[in-house]
Amino acid sequence: MAFVATVVIGLSLTFIPGARQPSPLESVQTLTFSTPIAEFIRRADDPRRDSRLVWESDGCSAPVLGSTGRTFDFTAACRRHDFGYRNLKRIDGGKHWDENVRERVDKVFLADMRKDCAARPAVQRASCRSWANVYYSVVRNFSG
Repeated sequence: MAFVATVVIGLSLTFIPGARQPSPLESVQTLTFSTPIAEFIRRADDPRRDSRLVWESDGCSAPVLGSTGRTFDFTAACRRHDFGYRNLKRIDGGKHWDENVRERVDKVFLADMRKDCAARPAVQRASCRSWANVYYSVVRNFSG
């Protein structure tokens, strides 16, 4: 079932001659809120990615720690978080950006970090989840 969803999502974001291209807003919403993180990274790394969108990321801009530690690697989560923030703040002059959308992007960030934690060895998971909660708290309290 997940494979089918990934294929459908991938097809919906790939230009098909004669098909209507999704608007930048539709693309960002799909990539931010409903695309699996691995598929998001694949799309972000694809040289044929949608050039109307901002793909640049500074990773996790947490002082000292950055994107990775001994028990976590939140690089992918931070890339998608930057993508959501940067695009939703600028599309249509930012009219789609508000506190509710910000909270949704931040919740995806937390879910992406937790996905990284779930894939870690059992001895690292608790530490990873703690770091995910710290990163999420910092984003909720100091980003916007």
